[in-house]
Amino acid sequence: MKTLDKVALAGSYKKAHMGETTAKVNRRQFIDVTVRVRRKKSIEAHLGEGKQIGHADYEKEFGSSQKDVDQVEAFAHQYKLKTVEVSLPRRSVILRGSVANMEAAFGVSLAKAVDSHGDDIRVRKGDIFIPESLSDIIEGVFGLDNRKVARPMFKALDGQGGISPSAKVSNSFTPTRLAQIYGFPTGFNGKGQTIAIIELGGGYRTKDLTAYFKGLGIKKPSVKAISVDGGKNKPSTADSADGEVMLDIEVAGAVATGAKIVVYFCPNTDKGFLDAITKAVHDGTHKPSVVSISWGGAEVAWTAQSLNTYNEAFKGAAALGVTICAAAGDNGSSDGIKGGDVHVDFPASSPYVLACGGTSLKANGNTITSETVWHDSVNSATGGGVSNVFPLPDYQKNANVPKAIGTNNDGRGVPDVAGNADPNTGYVVLVDGQQMVIGGTSAVAPLYAGLIACLNQQSSKWAGFINPKLYANPSLCRDITSGNNRTADGNKGYDAGAGWDACTGLGVFNKL
Repeated sequence: MKTLDKVALAGSYKKAHMGETTAKVNRRQFIDVTVRVRRKKSIEAHLGEGKQIGHADYEKEFGSSQKDVDQVEAFAHQYKLKTVEVSLPRRSVILRGSVANMEAAFGVSLAKAVDSHGDDIRVRKGDIFIPESLSDIIEGVFGLDNRKVARPMFKALDGQGGISPSAKVSNSFTPTRLAQIYGFPTGFNGKGQTIAIIELGGGYRTKDLTAYFKGLGIKKPSVKAISVDGGKNKPSTADSADGEVMLDIEVAGAVATGAKIVVYFCPNTDKGFLDAITKAVHDGTHKPSVVSISWGGAEVAWTAQSLNTYNEAFKGAAALGVTICAAAGDNGSSDGIKGGDVHVDFPASSPYVLACGGTSLKANGNTITSETVWHDSVNSATGGGVSNVFPLPDYQKNANVPKAIGTNNDGRGVPDVAGNADPNTGYVVLVDGQQMVIGGTSAVAPLYAGLIACLNQQSSKWAGFINPKLYANPSLCRDITSGNNRTADGNKGYDAGAGWDACTGLGVFNKL
């Protein structure tokens, strides 16, 4: 399909907004978009060697070329779009211009709508169009549409997504006790490491962090907020995304008290999420060795360009030796999509991410008495399944990943590992002055991020893309063999069993 001298950008097709489209947006309003530019050369051979590369060498080898960037800018300037930022390692050109000029440049029609939260948003439908001469250069254009793309994967004790102020649960755990129960290495606290945390909303209060870690009897870690695309550390009330932010910081910080924690706050949009990920991965100042992501959405909710471009960003992380930990979802095998079908959550379904599933843990002292798949209800259970987007990776070829239910595809299996996530056996945290118990796979991602920071300190090198190593040595994990994440009618989903399964992956890290 063509319009004038332009062609449809592959993977850019977006479905119409489900709600009512009220009117066109103010065409004089200025907005920003991020244009992702191709690499100088393929990264696949380097990834196959399993070697890590430094930031400077990465830019030389696998960043975008100045020539390609110049062509993108020349096109943009024809439509009176201004360059805000260029990053060759992030392969990003950020442009600013009026809605009218953006519509003309990219062949789209933008409209105003109201989302499910009652907020005004900007939407588009159909394809984005770019000059045919740039069709091999531009991999994605993000920010024209600013619909929310992800949800936080935390579950409060009440299991309804809100936060219960009660922390009086006999089987709840502090992160430090959980680390002891799981046998995390002692004598290492992540010193010299930086943990990046991606947040698409909410915020933290330093006084809460100080009080929380004082209550645990441990030193408060260094925590710094970085604004991406105007996102800010903006705490409000305990029933907001603050629960996610505080859970992530407190869990990772309690496990790795010596690590520096850098929180990248961004808008909950395809552009914001992408920019935060690339900002963290390519942060040459703070140099995170591990990134924790507790936000996501079912694969079917993303555009193909988002899935592909984010996955390419995770390839970049693998090349740099940065481990990405992502929550596998909190709504069972349906991943919260109505209709009775099964879905996996992204970005956990990226083959270059350590996907973190959930268990229900019971312990007597520091001795585990039982650990099963977390499954309280259809809306309170670990995510997991088989991707309909990403093919089965080589490292899972001997894991007996089943074909995807409904499509029979040979896809990437989710999750890889698991940890305590049941809100009924959840984590004692402090949010906006309130002590409470929170679970969800969003707790497992920072749990493992903290662990990996400690392991990096222990080995004096970055673990990096650890999935191939895990699957080559499955005995590194303690297998979880009881439970399921099936849909409400019990007809679709997955059961735990010996070896890898689509509920808890290989299990819980056991031999460290």
